[in-house]
Amino acid sequence: MSHIVDTNADFPRIPRINEPAPDFEANSTQGPIKLSDYKGKKWVVLFAHPADFTPVCTTEFIGFAKYAEAFDKLNVQLIGISEDSNFSHLAWLANIKQNFGVQIPFPVIDDRAGHVAARFGLIHPSESQTATVRAVFIIDDQGLIRAFIYYPLTTGRSVEEILRVVEALQVADKYKVATPEGWKKGDKVIVPAPATQQAAESRASEGYETTDWYFSKKDLPL
Repeated sequence: MSHIVDTNADFPRIPRINEPAPDFEANSTQGPIKLSDYKGKKWVVLFAHPADFTPVCTTEFIGFAKYAEAFDKLNVQLIGISEDSNFSHLAWLANIKQNFGVQIPFPVIDDRAGHVAARFGLIHPSESQTATVRAVFIIDDQGLIRAFIYYPLTTGRSVEEILRVVEALQVADKYKVATPEGWKKGDKVIVPAPATQQAAESRASEGYETTDWYFSKKDLPL
């Protein structure tokens, strides 16, 4: 009788798109945080970094600080996290301000026990046994995970791209549309394809920028 070994048995399950984000309570550089407190109020961008006092992470935090006001205009709460202590976070943020003149305006979670990392699948043993990977979870105001991205330790993220994804998701929700490759605010959006033969036949007369029955774009209201 053969014995099948589950090679994924020791790895936590990564949350999936449109599933509720795993709730947590944790201490942070701005006091206690409970993720579910944002439900019904704000979107959340939860982003993990491998470690404090590291150069790539420093550039990312400067980038998130640069775009913090833009995220705030989209009703988004930025939250950083690593398995460093709160004391380490505070010292690092002070160091960033001293060396780069940048004030970090968002909270950073102390996850020394690894509880949040375990719930979000942030430790990838083949990459590192201890450091959280560069993960980003975009969570909507209903507490659902709408997008997530994982990066290796060596590759810094584009904060501008994360902001673009949030805005695209919010536009898709509001107008019931999709967004094409590279979409940014002011660009045309994609109209959902017709679901019936009759709708497909009438698509060309509906006033959209139509290339074919399945491919139509339109401008959004200003």
